[in-house]
Amino acid sequence: MTKMKPSSSMNRRNFLASGSALLALPWLESMNPLSAAPALAKPPTRMIFCGVGYGFTEKTFYPTEAGALDELTEGLSPLERHKKDFSIIKNLTNAGATDPHGGSTSYLTCANVTGTPGKRFHNSISCDLLAGKQLGKNQRYDSLVLASKEENAGGHGKGMSLAWNEAGKPVAGTRGPVELYARLFGQSDESPEEREARLNKKKSILDVVLSDAKSLNGKVSSLDRDKLDEYFQSIREVELGLVKDAQWAEKPKPKTDRKAPGEGIEGEAEILLTYELIALALQAQQTSVVSYRQPVASVIKSMGMNYDPHALSHYGGSPTRTDANRLRDKKCTEMLGKFIDILKRTKEADGSSLFDHTLLSWGTNLRHGHMIKDVPAIVAGGGGSLKMGQSIVLPEEDTPLGNLWVTLLRQAGVKVDSLGSSTGILPELLA
Repeated sequence: MTKMKPSSSMNRRNFLASGSALLALPWLESMNPLSAAPALAKPPTRMIFCGVGYGFTEKTFYPTEAGALDELTEGLSPLERHKKDFSIIKNLTNAGATDPHGGSTSYLTCANVTGTPGKRFHNSISCDLLAGKQLGKNQRYDSLVLASKEENAGGHGKGMSLAWNEAGKPVAGTRGPVELYARLFGQSDESPEEREARLNKKKSILDVVLSDAKSLNGKVSSLDRDKLDEYFQSIREVELGLVKDAQWAEKPKPKTDRKAPGEGIEGEAEILLTYELIALALQAQQTSVVSYRQPVASVIKSMGMNYDPHALSHYGGSPTRTDANRLRDKKCTEMLGKFIDILKRTKEADGSSLFDHTLLSWGTNLRHGHMIKDVPAIVAGGGGSLKMGQSIVLPEEDTPLGNLWVTLLRQAGVKVDSLGSSTGILPELLA
């Protein structure tokens, strides 16, 4: 990376804006190998948040009645072998999703991103990063943020991932299994001296940017001061990351027998491979929290169908598009079923399965079309005391989606009072 210096042709505000790109520093790759990981009396609780996008077919995906999942709908039928190990929840609404084309913007934050009069777009920290701050303190990564490679980002909204930091800024995330594998298992031939020099260089660049930003603090408008406050928060997060990087710098990456994936993997194959790598990362205790914004368009293409995902989601009135959307529904839950298979067969040090200690949420920011109320939410795993094998109909329509996240966070041991528009927890989900 070329170090930028302010010049006479670049004013201080522009320099500040250009310097903000430096805040997207990669986490440094260092941790004990799996074989050297300390044995735990009890495996830690993991959290996985998967966002799909575009919703599902109304009449064939969603259960219509509450109670045990004895007979699954057509869209859920690929999950038959796991029907006692997941529940689907009805009547959840993401109050912050005022734009149906941007629901994932607030999917894990539940913030009212545009609804405050006189205030520009703003967001808050997403629940995956909130969880990571508490569950990932002693791990290589606080949380793993996985993003879509699709330029349209699967119709999800602003940002390429589901994650937003404490300053309400989007987290770019790791894009695709090739990049993820390199981050998790790629071995560096960098010497200790080279590594120290690299860390020091990043810290010095950060110091320059921070100094320049502080010099503006008393000379700007109130709106710009708000921007600077967000900027300082981002810098503090990077500083904490550098401290953690230095602590792990002498420890090698974990090793795996799994070969590095080749370039060009897309669609269904990309998602299934990413699922495998997520399980490996959790098993190796590199992190306890993962969020994954899954691709959509490439999945449809890998099924041999030539549909734009947005057009496909507007299937109403077209039997052909409706049938294609139903096939896409089943492909999505088929892949989810395989993910649960992976988590069940991945063993912990004590002989239990990874699934036994995981809270998995899987859903989308839309119900179907432009309908942003009553969004689907599937929860699975044994990482908490939750009712499984149920179609759960909440007693109140428009129950805040944030209530689900607060419930899961507390089940994982995360101390949290509220999130975005949440009003409490979901007692109906508790065993």
